[in-house]
Amino acid sequence: MTKFGPSGNSNSFYAEGYASTEQTPKWLNERGLDAFEYSFGRGVNISDTKALLIREQADKYGIELSVHAPYYINFANTDESMIEKSFMYVTMSADKLKQFGGKRVVFHTASLGKLSREKAVELTKSRLKILADKIYKAGYADCYFCPETMGKINQIGTLEEIVEFCKIDKIFIPAIDFGHLNARSLGGIKGIEDYDKILSYIIAELGTEKADKMHVHFSKIEYGKGGEIRHLTLADTKYGPEFEPLAKLIKKYGLNPVILSESDGTQAEDAITMKKIYNEVN
Repeated sequence: MTKFGPSGNSNSFYAEGYASTEQTPKWLNERGLDAFEYSFGRGVNISDTKALLIREQADKYGIELSVHAPYYINFANTDESMIEKSFMYVTMSADKLKQFGGKRVVFHTASLGKLSREKAVELTKSRLKILADKIYKAGYADCYFCPETMGKINQIGTLEEIVEFCKIDKIFIPAIDFGHLNARSLGGIKGIEDYDKILSYIIAELGTEKADKMHVHFSKIEYGKGGEIRHLTLADTKYGPEFEPLAKLIKKYGLNPVILSESDGTQAEDAITMKKIYNEVN
């Protein structure tokens, strides 16, 4: 079943007087949502006690939890000590994910730095093979690890790169951020045909099982010559992409992704809108 929810808490959550994420599952359930992504973007710094409280409430209210690993990860870094930190950020995120009772760790793979794109991709791929070994040894192989498509052109994270990384091992499934893909292609997702090329490619390259489970981030994003500038809301009319054509194709292909809104401040409201669109399209 396709699930919808926000990445992080909306402004409205706090405006209504709520302050803690253990209150989020009930709040989301009351609005008809069933997924939530907890960000460790600035570091994995949640206590065991709080993680278990969030899990208790997520279980009670039927909310599927995922986590986003720290933004500092860069598997194309030429400094080996920094690579060890990148491995650690992923495994620490997985440890908290298990406490949450969740199944998905989303992570950014790499930036180019001073390397050529070819060399950076090659390095990243070799490090992801090592990461897979570490995940198995640490006992996290019952989770999915989701390398994400990225919005800035100098980041590793084209659709083709992410799909290639997901061929490394069964634990890797793609995190497809359609706003990022639109931003890095400077508005390349204009309609259903563009979405169809993306989904058809994922299915052809990774098979229906991985495509069915894919993790989706969605928001409209302002972009410039370098790609992504900032996240917007679904109300924006200047930048894309639009959600309805994607919803139609998800239904057409019979896929069951988890779809997280990453709108700026209105992520829960926009997740509700996306779920409504999805339920109404044929």
